[in-house]
Amino acid sequence: MEKRYDNISKIRLLKVWEILRTETDEDNPMGTPILLQKLANQGIKCDRRTVYRDIQLLNDFGYEILHNRGISNQYFVVDRSFDVPELRILLDAVQAASFITPKKTEVLVDKIADLAGSHRAELLKNNIVRFNITKHTNEAIYYSVNEIERAIIEQKKVSFFYFDYNANGERVYRKAKKRYIVNPYATIFSNDNYYLVCYSDKYKNVTHYRIDRMESVEVESDNITPTSCISSFNISEHRKQVFGMFVGKEERVSIVIENSLIDAVMDKFGEDVQLEDRGNGTAVLNISVQISPMFIAWCCSFGDKLNVISPQKVITEIKNYITQLKDIYGNTCESWLL
Repeated sequence: MEKRYDNISKIRLLKVWEILRTETDEDNPMGTPILLQKLANQGIKCDRRTVYRDIQLLNDFGYEILHNRGISNQYFVVDRSFDVPELRILLDAVQAASFITPKKTEVLVDKIADLAGSHRAELLKNNIVRFNITKHTNEAIYYSVNEIERAIIEQKKVSFFYFDYNANGERVYRKAKKRYIVNPYATIFSNDNYYLVCYSDKYKNVTHYRIDRMESVEVESDNITPTSCISSFNISEHRKQVFGMFVGKEERVSIVIENSLIDAVMDKFGEDVQLEDRGNGTAVLNISVQISPMFIAWCCSFGDKLNVISPQKVITEIKNYITQLKDIYGNTCESWLL
């Protein structure tokens, strides 16, 4: 009988904390009669003095419950893991992430909002701004992320099928639907997509795969292949060097930019980027980047406000890119319209 009483006491403590944590805040305290009724609804009957002792015990062990004194004490919990502005940022991030499917977005929004407590959760959800974001439809992404994370923790290789879409919206599998087997390193979010950064034994290089384009992800029994390429790999620097997650040969590039582009440059490379003020409204940007079609297109997107001055082989690639565009739009554009 004594053991059963102890168990009921423990459960009552948990329920008191659970109710006050999820249903109260400084603007919405809960009176003793309501708390007693909520406990009774869950099959736990007790009196005011018992609740008072339970709350005192919870406070003694660091579970802070505040109260407003009166004929009936009003109890509430203020300290939460996240403040409302922090939860707002998380909610907006989930809404804006295209790789999270509409169904999973709704689930995550509910879970994040509930961290604020029931009253503020409703306010947060009612004030959500619906972003005009095209969401992906691969519902298996949660499973894929879970398996990738497990492989990284266990230092195992991971395998998967990889696909693209054709003009009819159908999946077209690469390598005739043979499994890719890679050494996983990290997952990163870039350009509205979620990527696996990994090392390929076959090609001896670091590469990326979009997780929403993976299917049937599995953790392999083989351990990852140790390589100096990965051991010295800096994920932060890598993100600065690649454009559109297209990898290429790393080069040290010098670029002259108009000062009006400094914000755009810092958005891409960080506020500690190496810039040299030329004193005439321009600056020299010295960066290490991986040369890819996306980097070339990025340079050209700023028109005459950006000019690559070295090395010569990168300048040549930019000239060839511009010539190709000129040929396409100068010679064939009219035929496309016919």
